[in-house]
This record gives sequence, structure tokens and C-alpha cells, in this order.
Amino acid sequence: MNSELYLSDLESKPEHLAALADALRAGDPFQELPARRIDRVLFLGMGSSRYAAGVAALRLRTAGVNAHAEYASAAASLPNAEGTLVVPISATGTSRETLDAVARYAGGPAYLAALTNQPASPLAEAADLVADLRAGEERGGVACRTFQHTLALLLALESRLTGRTSDLPALLERAAKASADLLDRRDEWLPLAIELLDGPNGVYTIAPAERLSSAEQSALMFREGPRRPADACESGDWSHVDVYLTKTLDYRALLFPGSRYDDQAMDWVRQRGSTVITVGREVRDATAAIRYAGDDDPDVALLTETLVAELVAAYWWSGQ
Repeated sequence: MNSELYLSDLESKPEHLAALADALRAGDPFQELPARRIDRVLFLGMGSSRYAAGVAALRLRTAGVNAHAEYASAAASLPNAEGTLVVPISATGTSRETLDAVARYAGGPAYLAALTNQPASPLAEAADLVADLRAGEERGGVACRTFQHTLALLLALESRLTGRTSDLPALLERAAKASADLLDRRDEWLPLAIELLDGPNGVYTIAPAERLSSAEQSALMFREGPRRPADACESGDWSHVDVYLTKTLDYRALLFPGSRYDDQAMDWVRQRGSTVITVGREVRDATAAIRYAGDDDPDVALLTETLVAELVAAYWWSGQ
């Protein structure tokens, strides 16, 4: 792992996402899914892959598709049955837990459609269909572009399974512009974010269930690079599980707005003088807000907003 190369990986997000948009215009990576009926979808992954899968499964369920995201390390999950689409996700294609889980489904009757950044990996070899993340080599050793591209390809799978028509390449281009906007203007917002989040008790990240992956990935970036304590929480659940920390800690958080329960959480923040930075639209009494192009679109936010935490983590890491 290398902090300078990690920062370079982040800086190349816009161009790689724009290239993925072009690739999706040229063809659907899930075109070869079987024509037979799919009764249930099972996502398998660890870390960032599972974070993205959790959001994808929720989106599919709201569209009426029976979908579930599982830790690949679980001893057992859905049975290997006809009508089951298993979607293992691993950027490297070598995650031990994911390969172990896939072994339970290889050879059918379930259908395996793998997402990986390494089309020649062991995961790809075990799958019936392989969707290439096309994120390029992450030389910093941290899953950042691959996380963004995993979300993008899961949106493509959602379109395929639900029949919903959407211009996904156009969305990816908007997200690429949003990422470029944050990068180009980092001198305006990053120093303050670094200062405000630099507390003695770690960093906390909060996001609505529909974008919980943003909070989870952001907390992981603080742990993985600069090795700082960090934890993620869902916006509504925050008032049941994390509110207690604001009473005893120097509580500092990144809030990804969009939940109907944001104000409920902010009531406690106001009472206890905690530090909260919003990423996207402004929330009353937040200490600061980091805006970016297109942040009023939840799908653009899903694909973009983790870049704030990733950049803070990169500069903390390089300063150690």
C-alpha cells in the first residue's frame, strides 16, 4: 500500500468512470444472462464489495426482485437451486472467502455472474458470466475506483433484471464530472474538512439506508490508509445506536444527507455541540457543508460522495 499512489488512483477516478460509460454504451455486460426465469438474486462479497452489494440488493427489493446481500464468509446461504442468480464480487478475483462461497454454487443449477477487475482471476474462471469492472490497476493498493465501478455495474445489473430503462452511461458521466469538481476544488474544502474531522476519538460516518455503502466505504478508508478509528451508521439507526457517543466523546462525523431522519439526528448534535460535516446538500446547524456538481441527484451522490472521505484519508495518510 502506498499513499502517493492511492492519491493518484483517486485523481484518475473521473477518466476511468467516463471510460466505463463509453464501454457500457458499446454493450451490456449482462447481455448473456440466461433467458430462464430468475427467482432470486444472491450477492456475495467482503468489505467494499459487500457494501456495494447491500445497496444493490435493497434497490432490487424495492423493484420487486427477491435479492439478498450476504457475507461471503457465512457458513451457508441460499441453496444452490434453479432460478437462483449468484453474483460474487471481488475486485482482485482472489478473495478467499468469496472463492469458498462460490465453490458451493459452481456447476449449477444456480447461475454465477461474477464482478471482478481481473477477468483472468480464479473467480472469473469459476463463473458462468464475468462482468469486468474496468477500473484499471489500483496502484495504491486500496479499493477506491473498483468500489465506484462495482456500484456502476450493479446499477447495470439492476436495469437488466428490472427492465427499467435508464441512461446509465449518462449517469456515469455526471458522476465523473461530480468527482472532477471535488478534485478540482479540493483547495477550497479539503483543508477545513481535514481540520474539523481531526479529533481524538476517530471519525463517524452517517448515511441513509439507500446509500449506506457511502458511510461504510468512507469509514473503511479512514481505517485502511491512515489507520484511524472510524465507524459507519445508518441515519435512522443512529438515534438508537450511536447517539450515546455524542455525550462522552469529541464526536466528529461526516453526514451524507438524504434521510427523512437527518433532522432527528441533528437534534442531538445541536444539544451536545458535536461536529458534523455534510457531504452534499446543507443541513441546519451542521458545522460545514461540502457541495459538488450534481449533488442533488441521489444516484450521482451514490457514485461520488465517498471521494470526500477518500481524499481526507489520503492526506492524513501521506502526512504520517
